[in-house]
Amino acid sequence: MPAEKIRVEVESRTLEVSNLDKVLYPGVGFTKGEVIDYYTRIAPVLLPHLRDRPLTRIRYPNGVQESFFFEKNAPASTPDWVRQVRLPAPGSSKGRDELDYVVAEDLPTLVWLANLAALELHTPQWRVGTRRQGDPRPDLMVVDLDPGAPAALTECCVVAVRMRDRLAEDGVASYPKTSGKKGMQLCCPIAGKQSADEVSGYARRVAEELERDDPMLVTAKMAKRLRPGKIFIDWSQNNAAKTTVAPYSLRAGAVPAVSTPLTWDEVEAATSGEVGAVRQFTAAEVLDRAQEYGDLMADLLVPGPKLPR
Repeated sequence: MPAEKIRVEVESRTLEVSNLDKVLYPGVGFTKGEVIDYYTRIAPVLLPHLRDRPLTRIRYPNGVQESFFFEKNAPASTPDWVRQVRLPAPGSSKGRDELDYVVAEDLPTLVWLANLAALELHTPQWRVGTRRQGDPRPDLMVVDLDPGAPAALTECCVVAVRMRDRLAEDGVASYPKTSGKKGMQLCCPIAGKQSADEVSGYARRVAEELERDDPMLVTAKMAKRLRPGKIFIDWSQNNAAKTTVAPYSLRAGAVPAVSTPLTWDEVEAATSGEVGAVRQFTAAEVLDRAQEYGDLMADLLVPGPKLPR
């Protein structure tokens, strides 16, 4: 039976949406219509973090329990009003030297992506137009905190506070968010005047310092056999070819959890054992949080300092 299509007007653009009743999160009955509604309502705080950043999407056309695929290249059906940028694509699975990336800069593009069941939105730490001789200049540094069981979010929060304090010694501010899965990330605005290798090198040095300070809790090494019971500080997220889930993006899982910006008060409360202070928040909860707090990561939109060498 052909999908029922509905024409909608979004900020003067006409779009067709379909299968709004299709359940994409079977565990809780969360539908594609609710995905579109979430992205529409969260757009005011989400879109500034997507602007000028080429998107990698993870699409779940039949829901989170079925097959999915990563998508970097713009699909053939992309409307002509969606911004696209052609960029080098080293190691592309498509065998192409360049790909046409989608850049989500407005609500119609976000609704179009949600209708494609692009549940997860991932971006690099650099923006379009910041490449120098093919080498992008990141304006964000990301520190990914990945817990190895039985370590969990509480231990992530302990390491996050230590990382925050260490970065502050170098004049670098950091802003915490959950990953929407098991871990969390710290996002740091930087000047955008250094290479990705320099940024990654700095993140690695700080991660190794924290490992030396507490090797029973922290590891900066990639080997998975070293991670059980520890927090792996993944400094390699700053590689120019890597992406990180965007703030406010949905994640695929049992429930429609979101990569959620946090307050440092919440993170510190979690280190003191306050149950539920930091957890993986759902879409409905994040909409309420955005109403209460606004964008807790708005400072990421303002350039930060150069990192010390």
